[in-house]
Amino acid sequence: MFNLPLANFSHLWRLELWYAVPAIIAVSLVYAATRHERMRPLLLHAGRVALWIVGFMFAGGVVIELVNWWAGA
Repeated sequence: MFNLPLANFSHLWRLELWYAVPAIIAVSLVYAATRHERMRPLLLHAGRVALWIVGFMFAGGVVIELVNWWAGA
């Protein structure tokens, strides 16, 4: 009935979305390193930044899926 890309869990491991994981880690670590020099605050800040990035990616994906569903494509 619904064509959800994440509904098929066997297909989940083959998604190109996994390429975003190293990019998110790298971007969040570099961004946090511009703010902190000590390791503990750097890793904590990098974790928060990574969650923000994932949240924005998820929200963008939801918006795209809703527009796709609304357009009937």
